[in-house]
Amino acid sequence: MDYTIKKVAELSGISTRTLRYYDEIDLLKPAHINSSGYRIYSTKELDRLQQILFYRSLDMKLDDIQKLLSTPDFDPQHALQAHYQQLLKKRQQIDQLILTVEKTLRYQKGEIKMTDTEKFIGFKQAKLKQNEERYGKEIREKYGEEQVASSNKQFLNLSETDFANMETAENEMFEVLKIVMATADFKSSEAKKVFDIHKEWLSYTSPSYSPEMHRGLGQMYVGDARFAAYYNDRAGIGAAEALNQVIQQFAK
Repeated sequence: MDYTIKKVAELSGISTRTLRYYDEIDLLKPAHINSSGYRIYSTKELDRLQQILFYRSLDMKLDDIQKLLSTPDFDPQHALQAHYQQLLKKRQQIDQLILTVEKTLRYQKGEIKMTDTEKFIGFKQAKLKQNEERYGKEIREKYGEEQVASSNKQFLNLSETDFANMETAENEMFEVLKIVMATADFKSSEAKKVFDIHKEWLSYTSPSYSPEMHRGLGQMYVGDARFAAYYNDRAGIGAAEALNQVIQQFAK
């Protein structure tokens, strides 16, 4: 069955302008242009548009979607199954946030008691999801599924006080790290303080600390652009390298 661009816009809920843009960047070409100059789409193009919208719902960039859909071995069924699993995870996280809100409302009304851990479980799960999407693959390759799972479990069980202390420690570390970066003295007392705070920060999520593990993290901070970007954004250009030098100096 053939559809005009206007009909496709009505079916999909996106604008004709967006569809024309997808055509311009070769993300979604129409089946053909009719004699009147209108873009005409078939079921095949609608299937591709559905895939595009699936990935857009996961905040994937258009360039990345185009590369994925253009790979010779792209399997729509496998992609759909993977997307289904991601949606289930997202639903689980949303359900947990809803549950947290519902319990908080009942707690504020005096109907139930609520532990500190319960107050923050939804937010911590959302943070874990963000970390998983950004760094999950690399962390698992370096430390293994068992250690990552243990770390995630410990993070989810943090009390309200521990959760706040963890964030405070990280913020303090960045402030002291800026001083170290200004002096470039990676053996100073300030550098040692950065190391101690970072070690404390790790203790909140790392049940089995070791100097080797700590040094490995430091190397990852400079070896992976995404990790480097996080630290450089927080403390300035060169922060990831500076933190790594501090870690390598004192993690022994």
